[in-house]
Amino acid sequence: MRFIAYAFALALALLAPFATAEEIEINTRQAAALGIETLPLPAQGKGELAGIPAQVMIPANQLQVVSAPLPAMVEQIHAGVGDHVNKGQLLARLQSPALAELQRAYLQASTQEKLARDNFSRDEQLWKEGIIAESRYRATLSQHTEASAVLAEKRQMLVLAGMSEAAIVQLQAGGGLGSQLQVVSPIDGVIMEKWVSAGQRVESAAPLFNVARLQPLGLEIQAPLGSTMNVREGAAVNIPAYQASGKITAVGHGLSAGNQTVLLRALISKGASNLRPGQMVDVTISTSSGKVAQWNLPNAAIARIGGNSMVFVATANGFRAEPVKVLNEGAQQSLVSGKLGGNEKIVVKGVAALKAKLTGVGGE
Repeated sequence: MRFIAYAFALALALLAPFATAEEIEINTRQAAALGIETLPLPAQGKGELAGIPAQVMIPANQLQVVSAPLPAMVEQIHAGVGDHVNKGQLLARLQSPALAELQRAYLQASTQEKLARDNFSRDEQLWKEGIIAESRYRATLSQHTEASAVLAEKRQMLVLAGMSEAAIVQLQAGGGLGSQLQVVSPIDGVIMEKWVSAGQRVESAAPLFNVARLQPLGLEIQAPLGSTMNVREGAAVNIPAYQASGKITAVGHGLSAGNQTVLLRALISKGASNLRPGQMVDVTISTSSGKVAQWNLPNAAIARIGGNSMVFVATANGFRAEPVKVLNEGAQQSLVSGKLGGNEKIVVKGVAALKAKLTGVGGE
């Protein structure tokens, strides 16, 4: 009866939860027989989440899709997937009859603008001399303004078609009409995708290349909800296996329907060259734990009873069950907090035997 009462009292204490630490009296010989081994408590942790899965991404503002400005036929390809390119570097040559039509319209608009400008200059002088009425002067001014707007529109269409300013000046100076389009890279970067081949016909706005700047790179991290309570924007992120690091840029406010995780986004500014877009990695995230002491302990050292967690600390007469709170559970180690001084020895083997004794399983 005495044993039953004692075991019942212990169970109540464990489910309280752990209002007081319970001590198990075991001598050295008994501990050896039960296979109990202890290790010094590791140095206090810095407050971090380790082993969180993430995927390397290219930030959206570092991607550029290069498309065909006009209906055309691909004449030559000058860059392939994986090539490093500079801003303005030639990627492809296209042949487009529509370009010659744009050039003809531009030259026609240029002639009309010159004529309207000459008429305006003449009528302005005549109006100042009082020879013509103001209404005629204003009509000529309106015609010149309209002609200038049309010329600017036609010039912009040539620019959008890929003609350089030098080529437009040459065209206006008497250069012949042409149908060749030069497609160039809009940024310094790497060709990630190529959707066309030589000889292929493409429509206007059809995508040709995908060019990306790979410094820095982004991360999309799927973290358990319970692990993100102390994660803040600006928190440090490390990828130990690839010597890369950066910072958290956004913490999601919703949960994924499939696995109930929170999406974290990060920017990797150091060591990004060691990573590849689409790659899966494990990351470590620093957390803002305040003044709460934390330790990274082996999972084998943590016992769970009635939904509560504890570790067993060596004492002069045996072992003491010390309550802890699991902040983040990893595959091999977990981050815990509790009322530990830092110089204790904790049980890492034989935890099941001590748990059984604590709960009264297996007799006295």
